[in-house]
Amino acid sequence: MKNVFLALFCLIGTTVFAQSEDEGIKSAINAYTEGFTKGDTASLGRAFASNALLRNLNTSTGKIADMPLRKFIAGMPVGGAKASGALLNYSYAGTSAVATVEFKFDDFKYIDLLSLLKTNDEWKIVCRVFSRVALDVNLASGQGAKVGASKSTPAKAAAPVKKAVAKPKADDGW
Repeated sequence: MKNVFLALFCLIGTTVFAQSEDEGIKSAINAYTEGFTKGDTASLGRAFASNALLRNLNTSTGKIADMPLRKFIAGMPVGGAKASGALLNYSYAGTSAVATVEFKFDDFKYIDLLSLLKTNDEWKIVCRVFSRVALDVNLASGQGAKVGASKSTPAKAAAPVKKAVAKPKADDGW
């Protein structure tokens, strides 16, 4: 009987943890979408880490363009962008998450690919990579395969090459 209670406690604890992670991620994304569409700079400040990176491809020059968070928030129009925002999807593991958000305007939309990290028990957007696309462009997604989980016939392995292998340090973050 004791084992049943222990198992039930673990199951409930895992469920509560998952719900709090989901709610934390959604809260950060909601702060972002509301800040963007309502011009609420305080919400934008809550959604992003202070050192967040905002990037896109400048299609005129073909170069990656970075925008400081301060400039993004300062450039928010009074009353917000005339767009509707929606969270399309998200996923997470441990302290990292990814999310996709769409902002629809009258004649185009932004697709934002967001990276989030959980620090001090709060989820924050640390990177926004975005594209301006036509209204008829939809999010495309693929499914990756786990390493070693290939169903196809493996290719013949090349002869091993002897290399000096550097051992990772205990504190290298891996």
